[in-house]
Amino acid sequence: MRIGGLILAAGEGRRFGGAKQLADVRGRPLLGHAVAAMRGVAALDPVVVVLGAHADEVRAGVDLSGVRVVVCADWADGQSASLRAGVRALGDVDAAVVTLGDMPFVTSTVIASALQFDPGRFDAVRATYHGSPGHPVLLARPLLARMDELRGDVGFRDLLAGARVREFECGDLCDPVDVDTREELDALS
Repeated sequence: MRIGGLILAAGEGRRFGGAKQLADVRGRPLLGHAVAAMRGVAALDPVVVVLGAHADEVRAGVDLSGVRVVVCADWADGQSASLRAGVRALGDVDAAVVTLGDMPFVTSTVIASALQFDPGRFDAVRATYHGSPGHPVLLARPLLARMDELRGDVGFRDLLAGARVREFECGDLCDPVDVDTREELDALS
């Protein structure tokens, strides 16, 4: 079974006030944490990072070695556009585990935990944090094939509503904080 990794990092950082992918979090660019975590899971091939706004700056400021970078030209259309670009760049995979580039504390261990699924029984595996859904989310090929149904600033959440989803609790494995504002960044130090 071939499983790819997908990191979404195409947004312009409107609420943050700029390229949040480059914001320093404990000595590393914010996006660098997500990239390192994905690269730390040997079972993932390929790993794709979707960039959009600020793509040239992010390429220059984040170590993207060992991953395939795709630039989503229509990033302003929202997360669904990034997902479509990323899934296409993954190619012929049986499943993909999706994380967000603004969640610095999701670890390789958490990502690897999402890979423990039975494709005959489940369409997806989704991390939860104290009962609330979060990332990573592993999507099997039948869900990935429905990516063109997505529109706007949404992920696969609507498609997961009718799918066979196994949830796994990660609240004791990592902090699921995501960074959307400078205040949230400041709170991490």
